[in-house]
Amino acid sequence: MDEHERFAEFARVRTPALIRAAYLLTGDQHAAEDLVQSALTKTYAHWRRVRHEDPEAYVRTAMYREQVSWWRRRSRQRQVAPTWALPERQADPADHAGLRLAMREALLRLPQPQRAVVVLRYYEDLSETQVAEILGCSIGTVRSRANRAVQRLRETLPTAEPLVEVRA
Repeated sequence: MDEHERFAEFARVRTPALIRAAYLLTGDQHAAEDLVQSALTKTYAHWRRVRHEDPEAYVRTAMYREQVSWWRRRSRQRQVAPTWALPERQADPADHAGLRLAMREALLRLPQPQRAVVVLRYYEDLSETQVAEILGCSIGTVRSRANRAVQRLRETLPTAEPLVEVRA
């Protein structure tokens, strides 16, 4: 199997998981697909070196950095805030689908830097050090963003109960 075929196989197998992570960052299916495509393009350019290391980590890092760059470019442009309030949505703790939808909405309401930290720390299960390295910020920044994000999620979803009861 040549290099091109190895990359094609990697991309075919890992793209669905990468798109799920990208969707959590972008909040939009098309933007998530574009983000993954951009990251895979960058990975392909360095495939000979990357395939010997951890190619998925390389793609995910490229994805997160590309998204941070996009947020920074957008923040320099004129931003228009919506003039309407988003409707309140009550989640039924017994309805897991409702809870997931409410959590998704709450996650999408977070500022992008906080959302990135939440996705990396809790969805991707990365350490604070790894998150700081990927986002190009300090560990203290990661901690403060995570703390603010979790607090905001708790305020947004006060009725959300854990899906699994933890017993000592």
